[in-house]
Amino acid sequence: MSLPRVCYEIFVRSFCDSNGDGIGDLNGITSKLDYLQDLGIEAIWLTPIHPSPSYHKYDITDYYAVEPEYGTLEDFRRLLSEAHRRNIHLYLDLVVNHTSTRHPWFRAASTGTATPYRSFYWWMTQQQIEKRGIGRRQLTADSWEANPWHEVAGAPEKYYGMFTHSMPDLNYDSPLLREEVYKIVDFWLNEVGVDGFRLDAARHIYPYWEKDRNPVFWEEFGKQVEIIKPGTYTVGEVWADAHEVAPYFKGLKANFHFDLSYALQQILLEGTHKNLVSKLRDDYSVFRSSNPAFIDATMLTNHDQNRIGSVVEGDVARMKLAAALLLTLPGQPYLYYGEEIGMLGKKPDERIREPFIWTEDRHDPQRALWIRPRYSRRGTVRPLSRQQPDPTSLFNHYRQLIRLRKAEPALAQVQQPNLAEARLPNDSLLAYYRTHSERPVLIIHNLRGMAQTVHLAGTMQNYRNVLFSTDASVGLQKDTIQLAPYGSVILV
Repeated sequence: MSLPRVCYEIFVRSFCDSNGDGIGDLNGITSKLDYLQDLGIEAIWLTPIHPSPSYHKYDITDYYAVEPEYGTLEDFRRLLSEAHRRNIHLYLDLVVNHTSTRHPWFRAASTGTATPYRSFYWWMTQQQIEKRGIGRRQLTADSWEANPWHEVAGAPEKYYGMFTHSMPDLNYDSPLLREEVYKIVDFWLNEVGVDGFRLDAARHIYPYWEKDRNPVFWEEFGKQVEIIKPGTYTVGEVWADAHEVAPYFKGLKANFHFDLSYALQQILLEGTHKNLVSKLRDDYSVFRSSNPAFIDATMLTNHDQNRIGSVVEGDVARMKLAAALLLTLPGQPYLYYGEEIGMLGKKPDERIREPFIWTEDRHDPQRALWIRPRYSRRGTVRPLSRQQPDPTSLFNHYRQLIRLRKAEPALAQVQQPNLAEARLPNDSLLAYYRTHSERPVLIIHNLRGMAQTVHLAGTMQNYRNVLFSTDASVGLQKDTIQLAPYGSVILV
Protein backbone atom coordinates (compact mmCIF):
# COMPACT_ATOMS: atom_id res chain seq x y z
CA MET A 1 0.00 0.00 0.00
CA SER A 2 1.25 3.49 -0.87
CA LEU A 3 1.57 6.37 1.56
CA PRO A 4 -1.96 7.41 2.60
CA ARG A 5 -3.06 10.82 1.33
CA VAL A 6 -6.04 11.35 3.67
CA CYS A 7 -6.28 10.03 7.26
CA TYR A 8 -9.01 9.91 9.90
CA GLU A 9 -8.79 10.01 13.71
CA ILE A 10 -11.31 7.91 15.62
CA PHE A 11 -11.96 8.36 19.32
CA VAL A 12 -13.01 4.73 19.68
CA ARG A 13 -15.51 5.13 22.52
CA SER A 14 -17.58 7.64 20.54
CA PHE A 15 -17.64 6.41 16.95
CA CYS A 16 -20.02 3.47 16.56
CA ASP A 17 -21.61 0.99 19.00
CA SER A 18 -22.15 -2.55 17.70
CA ASN A 19 -23.70 -4.24 20.74
CA GLY A 20 -26.07 -1.69 22.29
CA ASP A 21 -24.12 -1.00 25.48
CA GLY A 22 -23.69 2.69 24.62
CA ILE A 23 -19.93 2.40 24.12
CA GLY A 24 -18.24 2.64 20.73
CA ASP A 25 -16.23 -0.46 19.92
CA LEU A 26 -14.00 -2.21 17.38
CA ASN A 27 -16.81 -4.08 15.67
CA GLY A 28 -18.63 -0.78 15.30
CA ILE A 29 -15.65 0.66 13.44
CA THR A 30 -15.48 -2.45 11.24
CA SER A 31 -19.14 -1.94 10.33
CA LYS A 32 -18.33 1.59 9.12
CA LEU A 33 -15.29 0.84 6.96
CA ASP A 34 -17.38 1.08 3.79
CA TYR A 35 -18.48 4.54 4.91
CA LEU A 36 -14.88 5.62 5.49
CA GLN A 37 -13.79 4.16 2.17
CA ASP A 38 -16.57 6.03 0.38
CA LEU A 39 -15.51 9.25 2.12
CA GLY A 40 -12.04 8.65 0.71
CA ILE A 41 -10.11 7.76 3.86
CA GLU A 42 -6.87 5.81 3.35
CA ALA A 43 -5.65 5.50 6.95
CA ILE A 44 -7.25 5.42 10.40
CA TRP A 45 -5.64 6.45 13.67
CA LEU A 46 -7.37 4.82 16.63
CA THR A 47 -7.07 6.41 20.04
CA PRO A 48 -5.87 3.84 22.65
CA ILE A 49 -7.57 0.45 22.57
CA HIS A 50 -5.78 -1.13 25.54
CA PRO A 51 -7.21 -1.91 29.00
CA SER A 52 -7.37 1.19 31.17
CA PRO A 53 -9.41 2.49 34.13
CA SER A 54 -10.32 5.76 32.35
CA TYR A 55 -12.86 6.55 29.64
CA HIS A 56 -10.13 7.89 27.32
CA LYS A 57 -7.70 4.94 27.77
CA TYR A 58 -4.50 7.02 27.83
CA ASP A 59 -3.50 5.39 31.15
CA ILE A 60 -2.76 1.83 30.08
CA THR A 61 -2.62 -1.27 32.29
CA ASP A 62 -1.76 -3.89 29.62
CA TYR A 63 -0.05 -3.12 26.31
CA TYR A 64 -0.74 -6.55 24.84
CA ALA A 65 -4.51 -6.71 25.36
CA VAL A 66 -7.66 -4.98 24.13
CA GLU A 67 -9.99 -3.05 26.44
CA PRO A 68 -12.96 -5.43 27.04
CA GLU A 69 -15.42 -2.54 26.54
CA TYR A 70 -14.07 -2.26 22.98
CA GLY A 71 -13.94 -5.95 22.14
CA THR A 72 -11.30 -8.65 21.86
CA LEU A 73 -7.99 -9.11 20.12
CA GLU A 74 -9.83 -11.20 17.53
CA ASP A 75 -12.22 -8.31 16.94
CA PHE A 76 -9.20 -6.11 16.35
CA ARG A 77 -7.63 -8.59 13.96
CA ARG A 78 -10.88 -8.69 12.01
CA LEU A 79 -10.99 -4.87 11.88
CA LEU A 80 -7.41 -4.80 10.63
CA SER A 81 -8.07 -7.44 7.99
CA GLU A 82 -11.20 -5.69 6.72
CA ALA A 83 -9.40 -2.33 6.65
CA HIS A 84 -6.54 -3.81 4.63
CA ARG A 85 -9.01 -5.42 2.25
CA ARG A 86 -10.18 -1.87 1.48
CA ASN A 87 -6.60 -0.55 1.22
CA ILE A 88 -6.99 1.39 4.46
CA HIS A 89 -3.99 1.54 6.81
CA LEU A 90 -4.49 1.25 10.57
CA TYR A 91 -2.38 3.15 13.12
CA LEU A 92 -2.48 2.55 16.86
CA ASP A 93 -2.00 5.19 19.51
CA LEU A 94 1.21 4.07 21.23
CA VAL A 95 1.23 5.60 24.72
CA VAL A 96 4.71 4.94 26.10
CA ASN A 97 5.39 8.25 27.84
CA HIS A 98 3.53 6.96 30.91
CA THR A 99 1.40 4.11 32.21
CA SER A 100 -1.47 3.82 34.63
CA THR A 101 -0.63 3.56 38.33
CA ARG A 102 -2.52 0.25 38.03
CA HIS A 103 -0.04 -1.16 35.51
CA PRO A 104 1.88 -4.15 36.94
CA TRP A 105 5.14 -2.32 36.30
CA PHE A 106 4.17 0.58 38.54
CA ARG A 107 2.59 -1.61 41.18
CA ALA A 108 5.86 -3.54 41.43
CA ALA A 109 7.91 -0.32 41.35
CA SER A 110 5.89 1.11 44.23
CA THR A 111 6.88 -1.72 46.57
CA GLY A 112 10.42 -0.43 47.03
CA THR A 113 13.86 -0.11 45.49
CA ALA A 114 14.66 -3.81 45.32
CA THR A 115 12.53 -4.58 42.26
CA PRO A 116 13.99 -4.04 38.74
CA TYR A 117 10.76 -2.23 37.83
CA ARG A 118 11.77 0.64 40.12
CA SER A 119 14.03 1.92 37.35
CA PHE A 120 11.06 2.07 34.93
CA TYR A 121 9.87 5.33 36.57
CA TRP A 122 11.31 8.60 37.92
CA TRP A 123 11.76 8.66 41.71
CA MET A 124 13.22 11.41 43.92
CA THR A 125 13.06 12.56 47.52
CA GLN A 126 11.66 16.00 48.24
CA GLN A 127 15.18 17.15 49.05
CA GLN A 128 16.48 15.99 45.65
CA ILE A 129 13.56 17.69 43.90
CA GLU A 130 14.19 20.98 45.70
CA LYS A 131 17.95 20.82 45.12
CA ARG A 132 17.37 20.56 41.35
CA GLY A 133 14.60 23.16 41.35
CA ILE A 134 12.13 20.91 39.55
CA GLY A 135 9.24 20.89 42.00
CA ARG A 136 6.97 22.83 39.67
CA ARG A 137 6.68 22.91 35.90
CA GLN A 138 5.50 25.60 33.51
CA LEU A 139 2.05 24.85 32.11
CA THR A 140 1.96 23.78 28.46
CA ALA A 141 -0.83 23.37 25.88
CA ASP A 142 -0.81 19.62 26.44
CA SER A 143 -0.63 19.54 30.26
CA TRP A 144 -2.03 21.76 32.99
CA GLU A 145 -0.27 19.86 35.77
CA ALA A 146 1.95 22.37 37.62
CA ASN A 147 2.94 19.98 40.46
CA PRO A 148 4.22 16.84 38.73
CA TRP A 149 5.66 15.01 41.76
CA HIS A 150 3.31 12.63 43.57
CA GLU A 151 3.48 10.64 46.80
CA VAL A 152 3.19 6.94 47.48
CA ALA A 153 1.83 6.41 50.98
CA GLY A 154 4.61 5.72 53.47
CA ALA A 155 7.43 6.03 50.90
CA PRO A 156 10.28 8.57 51.15
CA GLU A 157 10.46 9.14 47.38
CA LYS A 158 7.92 10.74 45.06
CA TYR A 159 7.28 9.72 41.46
CA TYR A 160 7.07 12.01 38.45
CA GLY A 161 3.76 12.20 36.58
CA MET A 162 3.63 15.14 34.19
CA PHE A 163 -0.04 14.79 33.22
CA THR A 164 -1.61 13.61 36.48
CA HIS A 165 -0.90 11.47 39.55
CA SER A 166 -2.60 8.49 37.86
CA MET A 167 -0.17 8.58 34.91
CA PRO A 168 3.42 8.06 36.14
CA ASP A 169 6.06 8.90 33.53
CA LEU A 170 8.33 6.14 32.30
CA ASN A 171 12.11 6.52 32.66
CA TYR A 172 13.97 5.61 29.47
CA ASP A 173 17.32 5.60 31.21
CA SER A 174 16.31 2.02 31.97
CA PRO A 175 17.64 -0.36 29.27
CA LEU A 176 15.17 -2.98 30.51
CA LEU A 177 12.26 -0.63 29.88
CA ARG A 178 13.46 0.07 26.34
CA GLU A 179 13.59 -3.67 25.68
CA GLU A 180 10.03 -4.06 26.94
CA VAL A 181 8.77 -1.24 24.73
CA TYR A 182 10.40 -2.72 21.62
CA LYS A 183 8.76 -6.07 22.45
CA ILE A 184 5.40 -4.29 22.50
CA VAL A 185 6.17 -2.65 19.15
CA ASP A 186 7.18 -6.00 17.65
CA PHE A 187 3.99 -7.67 18.89
CA TRP A 188 1.64 -5.15 17.26
CA LEU A 189 3.65 -4.78 14.06
CA ASN A 190 4.55 -8.38 13.34
CA GLU A 191 2.26 -10.66 15.35
CA VAL A 192 -0.85 -8.54 14.78
CA GLY A 193 0.08 -6.58 11.67
CA VAL A 194 -0.71 -2.89 12.26
CA ASP A 195 0.78 -0.36 9.86
CA GLY A 196 2.19 2.15 12.30
CA PHE A 197 1.82 4.24 15.41
CA ARG A 198 0.81 7.67 16.57
CA LEU A 199 3.27 8.48 19.37
CA ASP A 200 1.54 10.17 22.28
CA ALA A 201 3.31 12.95 24.20
CA ALA A 202 6.47 12.52 22.11
CA ARG A 203 8.09 15.72 23.41
CA HIS A 204 7.75 14.55 27.02
CA ILE A 205 9.47 11.14 26.86
CA TYR A 206 12.18 12.73 28.99
CA PRO A 207 11.11 15.28 31.64
CA TYR A 208 11.33 18.98 30.87
CA TRP A 209 14.71 19.37 32.60
CA GLU A 210 16.15 16.86 30.11
CA LYS A 211 14.01 17.77 27.09
CA ASP A 212 17.00 17.90 24.71
CA ARG A 213 17.17 14.11 24.99
CA ASN A 214 13.70 13.61 23.51
CA PRO A 215 14.59 13.80 19.79
CA VAL A 216 17.63 11.60 20.46
CA PHE A 217 15.38 8.92 21.95
CA TRP A 218 13.03 9.02 18.97
CA GLU A 219 15.96 8.75 16.58
CA GLU A 220 16.93 5.49 18.27
CA PHE A 221 13.28 4.43 18.34
CA GLY A 222 12.90 5.08 14.61
CA LYS A 223 15.92 2.95 13.80
CA GLN A 224 14.70 0.10 16.00
CA VAL A 225 11.20 0.20 14.50
CA GLU A 226 12.67 0.10 11.00
CA ILE A 227 14.58 -3.04 12.02
CA ILE A 228 11.48 -4.60 13.58
CA LYS A 229 9.30 -3.91 10.50
CA PRO A 230 10.72 -1.87 7.62
CA GLY A 231 8.41 0.81 6.28
CA THR A 232 6.43 1.29 9.48
CA TYR A 233 4.69 4.65 9.67
CA THR A 234 5.26 6.81 12.75
CA VAL A 235 3.68 10.18 13.57
CA GLY A 236 4.57 12.17 16.65
CA GLU A 237 2.53 14.41 18.89
CA VAL A 238 5.02 17.24 19.33
CA TRP A 239 2.95 20.19 20.47
CA ALA A 240 5.48 22.94 19.73
CA ASP A 241 6.73 25.36 17.07
CA ALA A 242 8.59 24.32 13.93
CA HIS A 243 12.09 24.75 15.35
CA GLU A 244 11.34 22.43 18.27
CA VAL A 245 9.46 19.94 16.09
CA ALA A 246 12.13 19.65 13.38
CA PRO A 247 14.65 17.38 15.22
CA TYR A 248 11.91 14.80 15.78
CA PHE A 249 11.82 14.17 12.03
CA LYS A 250 15.22 12.48 12.38
CA GLY A 251 13.48 9.54 14.04
CA LEU A 252 9.78 9.88 13.23
CA LYS A 253 8.49 9.93 9.67
CA ALA A 254 5.70 12.42 10.40
CA ASN A 255 4.79 14.96 13.06
CA PHE A 256 1.57 16.87 13.63
CA HIS A 257 1.70 20.54 12.62
CA PHE A 258 0.04 22.27 15.57
CA ASP A 259 1.19 25.72 14.49
CA LEU A 260 -0.72 25.25 11.22
CA SER A 261 -3.81 24.13 13.13
CA TYR A 262 -3.84 27.32 15.17
CA ALA A 263 -2.98 29.49 12.15
CA LEU A 264 -5.96 28.10 10.23
CA GLN A 265 -8.23 28.76 13.19
CA GLN A 266 -7.03 32.38 13.39
CA ILE A 267 -7.55 32.86 9.65
CA LEU A 268 -11.11 31.56 9.95
CA LEU A 269 -11.82 33.86 12.88
CA GLU A 270 -10.14 37.03 11.61
CA GLY A 271 -10.72 36.77 7.86
CA THR A 272 -7.15 37.63 6.81
CA HIS A 273 -4.48 35.32 5.41
CA LYS A 274 -1.78 36.35 7.92
CA ASN A 275 1.01 35.48 5.42
CA LEU A 276 0.19 31.79 5.80
CA VAL A 277 1.99 30.60 2.67
CA SER A 278 5.21 32.39 3.54
CA LYS A 279 5.14 31.02 7.10
CA LEU A 280 4.42 27.49 5.88
CA ARG A 281 7.31 27.61 3.44
CA ASP A 282 9.57 28.73 6.30
CA ASP A 283 8.37 25.78 8.40
CA TYR A 284 9.02 23.37 5.53
CA SER A 285 12.57 24.69 5.25
CA VAL A 286 13.11 24.09 8.98
CA PHE A 287 11.65 20.55 8.79
CA ARG A 288 13.69 19.77 5.68
CA SER A 289 16.92 20.59 7.50
CA SER A 290 16.32 17.55 9.73
CA ASN A 291 14.80 15.21 7.14
CA PRO A 292 14.22 16.03 3.45
CA ALA A 293 11.59 13.25 3.33
CA PHE A 294 9.54 14.65 6.24
CA ILE A 295 5.76 14.09 6.30
CA ASP A 296 3.77 17.09 7.51
CA ALA A 297 0.74 15.66 9.35
CA THR A 298 -1.92 18.38 9.22
CA MET A 299 -5.29 18.82 10.91
CA LEU A 300 -7.89 21.41 11.78
CA THR A 301 -8.30 20.13 15.34
CA ASN A 302 -7.98 16.83 17.21
CA HIS A 303 -9.28 15.16 20.38
CA ASP A 304 -7.43 17.66 22.61
CA GLN A 305 -8.70 20.85 20.96
CA ASN A 306 -12.03 22.63 20.68
CA ARG A 307 -13.75 21.30 17.56
CA ILE A 308 -13.40 23.43 14.45
CA GLY A 309 -17.20 23.60 14.20
CA SER A 310 -17.35 25.37 17.54
CA VAL A 311 -14.32 27.54 16.76
CA VAL A 312 -16.36 29.03 13.88
CA GLU A 313 -19.51 29.12 16.04
CA GLY A 314 -21.42 26.53 14.02
CA ASP A 315 -21.13 28.45 10.74
CA VAL A 316 -21.30 25.77 8.02
CA ALA A 317 -19.92 28.15 5.37
CA ARG A 318 -16.76 28.63 7.43
CA MET A 319 -16.60 24.88 8.13
CA LYS A 320 -16.56 24.39 4.35
CA LEU A 321 -13.79 26.96 4.06
CA ALA A 322 -11.85 25.14 6.80
CA ALA A 323 -12.17 21.87 4.87
CA ALA A 324 -11.05 23.54 1.65
CA LEU A 325 -8.00 25.01 3.37
CA LEU A 326 -6.97 21.73 4.96
CA LEU A 327 -7.52 19.63 1.85
CA THR A 328 -5.81 21.93 -0.65
CA LEU A 329 -2.68 22.72 1.38
CA PRO A 330 0.30 20.33 1.30
CA GLY A 331 0.82 17.57 3.82
CA GLN A 332 -0.97 14.46 4.98
CA PRO A 333 -4.30 15.69 6.41
CA TYR A 334 -6.09 14.08 9.36
CA LEU A 335 -9.84 14.52 9.78
CA TYR A 336 -11.11 14.26 13.35
CA TYR A 337 -14.16 11.97 13.34
CA GLY A 338 -17.36 13.93 12.82
CA GLU A 339 -15.64 16.96 11.33
CA GLU A 340 -17.14 15.94 8.01
CA ILE A 341 -20.68 16.40 9.37
CA GLY A 342 -19.93 19.53 11.39
CA MET A 343 -19.81 18.12 14.91
CA LEU A 344 -19.37 20.67 17.67
CA GLY A 345 -17.53 20.66 20.98
CA LYS A 346 -15.64 22.79 23.48
CA LYS A 347 -13.48 21.84 26.45
CA PRO A 348 -13.53 20.03 28.86
CA ASP A 349 -12.20 17.06 26.93
CA GLU A 350 -15.31 14.88 27.20
CA ARG A 351 -17.23 17.56 25.29
CA ILE A 352 -14.91 17.47 22.29
CA ARG A 353 -15.29 13.68 22.15
CA GLU A 354 -19.06 13.33 21.94
CA PRO A 355 -20.76 10.50 19.98
CA PHE A 356 -20.97 10.53 16.18
CA ILE A 357 -24.49 11.24 14.87
CA TRP A 358 -25.36 8.62 12.25
CA THR A 359 -29.13 9.08 11.84
CA GLU A 360 -32.11 11.14 12.99
CA ASP A 361 -33.35 8.26 15.14
CA ARG A 362 -32.97 9.28 18.78
CA HIS A 363 -32.79 5.56 19.64
CA ASP A 364 -30.27 4.74 16.91
CA PRO A 365 -28.48 1.63 18.29
CA GLN A 366 -25.27 2.61 16.48
CA ARG A 367 -24.94 5.82 18.45
CA ALA A 368 -22.45 5.45 21.29
CA LEU A 369 -24.34 7.31 23.98
CA TRP A 370 -21.86 6.75 26.81
CA ILE A 371 -22.23 10.46 27.53
CA ARG A 372 -25.24 12.71 27.08
CA PRO A 373 -24.17 15.17 24.38
CA ARG A 374 -24.14 18.87 25.10
CA TYR A 375 -22.86 20.24 21.78
CA SER A 376 -23.30 17.59 19.07
CA ARG A 377 -27.00 16.83 19.23
CA ARG A 378 -29.53 16.08 16.51
CA GLY A 379 -30.88 19.59 16.99
CA THR A 380 -27.50 21.28 16.41
CA VAL A 381 -25.75 18.97 13.91
CA ARG A 382 -27.36 17.44 10.83
CA PRO A 383 -26.99 13.65 11.07
CA LEU A 384 -24.99 11.88 8.39
CA SER A 385 -28.15 10.23 7.00
CA ARG A 386 -29.55 13.69 6.15
CA GLN A 387 -26.31 14.98 4.68
CA GLN A 388 -25.46 12.07 2.39
CA PRO A 389 -28.29 12.69 -0.16
CA ASP A 390 -27.78 16.49 -0.10
CA PRO A 391 -25.20 17.55 -2.73
CA THR A 392 -24.68 20.88 -0.93
CA SER A 393 -24.01 19.35 2.50
CA LEU A 394 -20.78 19.68 4.44
CA PHE A 395 -20.31 15.92 4.15
CA ASN A 396 -20.45 15.98 0.35
CA HIS A 397 -18.16 19.04 0.33
CA TYR A 398 -15.54 16.98 2.21
CA ARG A 399 -16.13 13.96 0.01
CA GLN A 400 -15.71 15.95 -3.20
CA LEU A 401 -12.55 17.69 -1.97
CA ILE A 402 -11.01 14.41 -0.83
CA ARG A 403 -11.68 12.79 -4.21
CA LEU A 404 -10.15 15.75 -5.98
CA ARG A 405 -7.13 15.74 -3.66
CA LYS A 406 -6.48 12.09 -4.48
CA ALA A 407 -7.07 12.49 -8.22
CA GLU A 408 -5.00 15.61 -8.93
CA PRO A 409 -1.23 14.93 -8.87
CA ALA A 410 -0.40 18.41 -7.56
CA LEU A 411 -2.81 18.02 -4.63
CA ALA A 412 -1.94 14.38 -3.95
CA GLN A 413 1.74 15.04 -3.29
CA VAL A 414 2.46 14.33 0.39
CA GLN A 415 6.23 14.56 0.74
CA GLN A 416 8.38 17.45 -0.50
CA PRO A 417 5.58 20.03 -0.16
CA ASN A 418 4.81 21.78 -3.45
CA LEU A 419 3.57 25.20 -2.40
CA ALA A 420 4.13 28.60 -4.00
CA GLU A 421 2.63 31.97 -3.19
CA ALA A 422 0.15 33.65 -5.51
CA ARG A 423 -0.12 37.28 -4.49
CA LEU A 424 -3.37 39.21 -4.55
CA PRO A 425 -3.74 42.84 -3.38
CA ASN A 426 -6.23 41.90 -0.67
CA ASP A 427 -5.39 40.19 2.61
CA SER A 428 -8.89 38.71 2.83
CA LEU A 429 -8.12 36.56 -0.22
CA LEU A 430 -5.68 33.67 0.19
CA ALA A 431 -4.17 32.33 -3.03
CA TYR A 432 -1.45 29.79 -3.71
CA TYR A 433 -0.18 27.36 -6.30
CA ARG A 434 0.31 23.66 -5.79
CA THR A 435 3.16 23.30 -8.23
CA HIS A 436 3.62 20.31 -10.53
CA SER A 437 5.73 19.64 -13.63
CA GLU A 438 2.73 18.72 -15.76
CA ARG A 439 -0.48 19.91 -14.05
CA PRO A 440 -0.12 22.64 -11.43
CA VAL A 441 -3.22 24.13 -9.83
CA LEU A 442 -4.17 27.54 -8.48
CA ILE A 443 -6.29 27.75 -5.32
CA ILE A 444 -8.07 30.90 -4.13
CA HIS A 445 -10.06 31.25 -0.89
CA ASN A 446 -12.37 34.09 0.09
CA LEU A 447 -11.78 34.53 3.82
CA ARG A 448 -14.67 36.94 4.37
CA GLY A 449 -18.42 36.57 4.70
CA MET A 450 -19.12 38.67 1.62
CA ALA A 451 -18.77 37.95 -2.09
CA GLN A 452 -15.51 39.16 -3.66
CA THR A 453 -14.34 39.60 -7.22
CA VAL A 454 -10.87 38.27 -8.01
CA HIS A 455 -8.90 39.71 -10.93
CA LEU A 456 -6.38 37.25 -12.29
CA ALA A 457 -3.13 38.81 -13.44
CA GLY A 458 0.25 37.59 -14.62
CA THR A 459 0.82 33.85 -14.24
CA MET A 460 -2.65 33.41 -12.76
CA GLN A 461 -4.12 34.05 -16.21
CA ASN A 462 -2.76 30.68 -17.33
CA TYR A 463 -5.34 28.92 -15.15
CA ARG A 464 -8.60 28.91 -17.12
CA ASN A 465 -10.59 25.85 -16.02
CA VAL A 466 -12.55 25.48 -12.78
CA LEU A 467 -11.83 22.10 -11.17
CA PHE A 468 -13.76 22.83 -7.99
CA SER A 469 -15.80 25.63 -6.53
CA THR A 470 -17.78 25.94 -3.32
CA ASP A 471 -20.42 27.64 -5.44
CA ALA A 472 -21.20 25.40 -8.43
CA SER A 473 -22.34 28.39 -10.52
CA VAL A 474 -18.93 30.08 -10.38
CA GLY A 475 -17.10 30.44 -13.69
CA LEU A 476 -14.26 32.45 -15.15
CA GLN A 477 -15.40 35.60 -16.97
CA LYS A 478 -12.44 36.85 -18.99
CA ASP A 479 -9.87 37.34 -16.22
CA THR A 480 -12.20 37.69 -13.26
CA ILE A 481 -13.93 35.26 -10.98
CA GLN A 482 -16.63 35.94 -8.41
CA LEU A 483 -16.10 34.12 -5.12
CA ALA A 484 -19.03 33.46 -2.80
CA PRO A 485 -18.75 34.38 0.90
CA TYR A 486 -16.17 32.01 2.43
CA GLY A 487 -15.94 30.37 -0.99
CA SER A 488 -13.02 28.51 -2.54
CA VAL A 489 -12.06 27.75 -6.12
CA ILE A 490 -9.45 25.47 -7.67
CA LEU A 491 -8.26 26.33 -11.20
CA VAL A 492 -6.10 24.39 -13.62
